[in-house]
Amino acid sequence: MKSASILVAACVFAGAVYAADTEPKAFIDGTGLGWRALTKDDFTNVNCEPDTWTWTDELIKCTGKPVGVIRTKTTVTNLELVVQWRHLKSGGNSGVFLWATPESIKALESGKPRLPTGIEVQVLDHGYKEQYEKSSGKKADWFTTNGDVFPTGTTKMEPFPPVSPGGDRSFPRKELSKGVGEWNHYYVRAINGEVRLWVNGEEVSGGRNCRPATGYLCLESEGAPIEFKNLRIRELP
Repeated sequence: MKSASILVAACVFAGAVYAADTEPKAFIDGTGLGWRALTKDDFTNVNCEPDTWTWTDELIKCTGKPVGVIRTKTTVTNLELVVQWRHLKSGGNSGVFLWATPESIKALESGKPRLPTGIEVQVLDHGYKEQYEKSSGKKADWFTTNGDVFPTGTTKMEPFPPVSPGGDRSFPRKELSKGVGEWNHYYVRAINGEVRLWVNGEEVSGGRNCRPATGYLCLESEGAPIEFKNLRIRELP
């Protein structure tokens, strides 16, 4: 009977993963079997100031200063994640890190780099591109503002096409992000070393063969005020 129960449970999870792949809108709000809200109690500060992040019910406010992250208290491996976000200033920059390595987190805590090694799911406002080109005098062709997925530090990933000119980033197939002041919806699947991102209801980018494919989940502060809400997770076998 015990082996039969394990088999049934495995089939339920397998069916959930398959359905999330073929009909993501049925799962996109992060409700149903295995989903739970991520709260202040799930996170700890790494290298931000005490007032960088504030929590009010399900609303998470970030000042953007200094550059740094908060992380989950425990590591995660296979998961689905839902997060809504909106930038409060044109050109705002932020991100969600998957599988941030414990080694890089320790380095951040000691004051060395500012951001961790892992897989970053980019959270950029459209004004960032114009500001970058104006300040640098260079064409902004190596990133987009619609949901890039890419490895940072020593983490490896094979990006899904279309790929950035440098070959490291998965560019979104569609431009679906909304502008400053508007809420955006991200649904992320990170399973067995493969990451897939849905922006506002449609799959746009991702990558496979991520190494390592376990670590902390982080929210990023990077220079501008941003708000998150409805942060929900489902951890999978």
